[in-house]
Amino acid sequence: MTVVSVSMPEELLDRIDSFSEDHGYTGRSEVIREASRNLLGEFEDVRLEDRDLMAVVTVLFNYETTSVEERMMRLRHEHEHLVASNFHSHVGAHYCMELFVLEGDLESISTFVGKIRATTDTLSVDYSVMPVDEFGPATADAGADDA
Repeated sequence: MTVVSVSMPEELLDRIDSFSEDHGYTGRSEVIREASRNLLGEFEDVRLEDRDLMAVVTVLFNYETTSVEERMMRLRHEHEHLVASNFHSHVGAHYCMELFVLEGDLESISTFVGKIRATTDTLSVDYSVMPVDEFGPATADAGADDA
């Protein structure tokens, strides 16, 4: 197995070490290997390939970190074909939340989420993806009692 060196904040390293110990991993390398496999596999779901998808992406960051907000604005404009909607909100006394609603294919959504995750100083990036064609047609009697 190849040995690699990775730079990370001390706080993150401490969290990885605690996680490793609390969950019975043999060490931090095992945690990082599993996390890497999970990250790489997130957008390799064959059930999502060749389908029209929608995604919701939420980003949390400190409001004093203007570089994150500027980056979000640039990404929104660079991917305007993908971004169906965008919402910015203040959360608590010190945070901002950016919410993106995306419509596109798996590769485009994956690229967008990757660029968001690669943005320095984000506190949290969460997302969900689902096929648009999964929704059935609306009917006039939806929810009506058959009795």
